[in-house]
Amino acid sequence: MNAPTTPQDRDPPGRGRQAVLLSAVDGFRKVRVAVAGDFILDRFVRGVIERISPEAPVPVFHGRGESVALGGAGNVVANIVSLGGTALPVAAIGDDAAGQTIVNMLAHEGVDTSGIVRSAGRTTSAKSRFSALNQQVLRFDQEEIRPLAGGAREAVLSAFARALDEADIVVLSDYGKGVLLDGVAAEMVGLARAAGRPVIVDPKGRDFSRYAGATVVTPNRKELGEAVGRPVDEDTEIEAAARELIGRHGFSYLLATRSERGMSVVGADDARHIPTEALEVFDVSGAGDTVVAAFALGLGAGLDRFDAAVVANAAAGVVVGKHGTARLSPDELVTALFRDDAAQHSLRSVVDLPTAELVTAAWRRQGFSVAFTNGCFDILHAGHVSLIQQARATADRLILGLNSDASVRRLKGDGRPINSERDRALVLSALAAVDLVVLFEEDTPLTLIERLKPDVLVKGADYTVETVVGADLVLKAGGRVVLAELVPGKSTTNTIARIAAPAAARS
Repeated sequence: MNAPTTPQDRDPPGRGRQAVLLSAVDGFRKVRVAVAGDFILDRFVRGVIERISPEAPVPVFHGRGESVALGGAGNVVANIVSLGGTALPVAAIGDDAAGQTIVNMLAHEGVDTSGIVRSAGRTTSAKSRFSALNQQVLRFDQEEIRPLAGGAREAVLSAFARALDEADIVVLSDYGKGVLLDGVAAEMVGLARAAGRPVIVDPKGRDFSRYAGATVVTPNRKELGEAVGRPVDEDTEIEAAARELIGRHGFSYLLATRSERGMSVVGADDARHIPTEALEVFDVSGAGDTVVAAFALGLGAGLDRFDAAVVANAAAGVVVGKHGTARLSPDELVTALFRDDAAQHSLRSVVDLPTAELVTAAWRRQGFSVAFTNGCFDILHAGHVSLIQQARATADRLILGLNSDASVRRLKGDGRPINSERDRALVLSALAAVDLVVLFEEDTPLTLIERLKPDVLVKGADYTVETVVGADLVLKAGGRVVLAELVPGKSTTNTIARIAAPAAARS
């Protein structure tokens, strides 16, 4: 067994890291990703089962509706687009109804389909999932697995070479349907390396030699174990298996997805194990595609492989909470990166003002209301907790403005603060009611209020609306000012006085 690790050991935060992650998400719109591989049409049929067929002992499925989605490499494209990036798809599909549906769906997303080769001799892969009362009862696959024929192969490689001219990064999405078989994947890796483009491979099967020279491969735990011929589960086993494949096939590093264990990024000399972000799992369909899409965009936006994996892990945590082949928006990703789960909330919720602006904008686009309160919070006491709880009750999200050490010193005197700004921020960020903590150097939080534009401004009842800094701005914008009830006798000044008093006087 491995020695237990804390979240800090497994995923250490750095100063300003939140701003780096959010800046990268904002930068997704500038990233162009070439996506080559097996495009699949996913069909979801909803219905009910109420009787057994008189013709045979099988249930009768009554269809009540259906939908279609891009699957396989198509789902990677869909996730790239929904996250704000540009996808350049390259594939061979059949000249059939399913193939036409895929082309139409890509075009509807605003994707350039010139790299999609239509082949009359090929069957487009399609998977139909039949579900009754949210339970899948049957999957019906239509496909023909074989390598590309001569003409289609040349056309696909030519389209890939054209895509490389525009792409910042490459994804090979192998679902084992034939597009990347018979040396095509190896040729694409060679072309990408010659062009100086990083290559991410989502692999299929036990033989990873056909991806030799790729920058990174992204197997799940089962695929990683099959590739090395032994079970892998613990961190040390994941690392050993990854390094074996790195040494054998010349990968720069490996990203292993591990279901409820999160994911691991392993290089020849380093490794990072990132805990899962999922709050509740409904459906894992296509989650691997989301990981690859978000990881590619993160790398393309300038993140290192560890931070790109953190972003991909957060993205996966969102889509497994949805039904069917799902995707997510940049706003959902931002919210996931700053959600208040026990493992990561305190580590990520102390942010600078530009980061707070980005997070607040994402919350608002999702329909959340935002409250703001502020203070020195030098020695946390029941009065502080009451104020924070009352503030959070007024809105969906709460931002707390915290005076810096210099600001407290100017307001309270040379002996203050008792606790440093870092300690005060970490204590406050650990409270479930607080979503973000933002330090400010000024004597008042006016700049924060001007830029964050809260829907609700909360201060203690020892103020009046007229004396609350920023009240006029919030009211003018249609917001509210709330004066929270005070807890009698509770203040940091009183607490300090009690500590300084002789023991007999405190009894």
